[in-house]
Amino acid sequence: MAEFAQSDTASAQLGTLFVVATPIGNIEDISARAIRTLRDADLICAEDTRHSQRLMQHYQINTPMMSLHEHNEMARIEQISDKLRQKQTIALISDAGTPLISDPGFKLVRELRKQGFRVSPVPGPSAIISALSVAGLATDSFSFWGFLPAKSSGRKQAFNDLSQNRETLVFYESSHRILESLKDLYEILGDRELVIARELTKTFETVLSGMASSLIEKVAEDLDQQKGEFVVMVAGADDKLAAMDLATEKLMLALLEELPPNKAAKIAAQVSGLKKKTLYQWALEQKA
Repeated sequence: MAEFAQSDTASAQLGTLFVVATPIGNIEDISARAIRTLRDADLICAEDTRHSQRLMQHYQINTPMMSLHEHNEMARIEQISDKLRQKQTIALISDAGTPLISDPGFKLVRELRKQGFRVSPVPGPSAIISALSVAGLATDSFSFWGFLPAKSSGRKQAFNDLSQNRETLVFYESSHRILESLKDLYEILGDRELVIARELTKTFETVLSGMASSLIEKVAEDLDQQKGEFVVMVAGADDKLAAMDLATEKLMLALLEELPPNKAAKIAAQVSGLKKKTLYQWALEQKA
């Protein structure tokens, strides 16, 4: 922790980088402090300056802007460091929401903190928190996994790795992959309770909830539900689901072809480390 600690004495002699949250859709979802910070800054680093120009014009913010995205982030670090040494104030924004959450900025913030510069958040909108607040799923524990892999094999592996997690799982997904991602989810995680939040705070905001099988049908039948930006939230595994990962399930199915449930459960328990009682109960349900 000491390596990244910010010295109040040292940082007072330098400029500050403010990480500023901006609206995820509705342009009015921005704090007074965020507007003031953007106006007072010497420079705004934006993921896409053209995209952010609408926000600046709406709030009459005339601060100069410079692009900072995944392709030029490393090259920008030295430029920004030099400006901070000159005691300038810089604001970092993304196209929407809170910067660094599946957006560029991580490398910049990490390096600036290592160099002793002050980095301060200006909190505000976040698609993850907004979606969870209306989902009706458990939020005492959740994990965010960003965008799912582009290929089906990668998505299935990701779902399999998380199949035993008991907390609510949260993902981002794009419009052209949403349906296939839901099908992969259903294949690996089973018919779990899902909530899909689409175009949050925008004109065509939609929040769909239900079991995976029913939501796949709804999305497949309505092309409008395949457009926009998505937050997918999945109920965590209950004790029974958490006990049975895909590898153990395959082992049990193979054993049950040759052995009675009791013996199959005993062998699988030795291999997997799971309780024999849990495996035996699962085997009886498969036989039924």
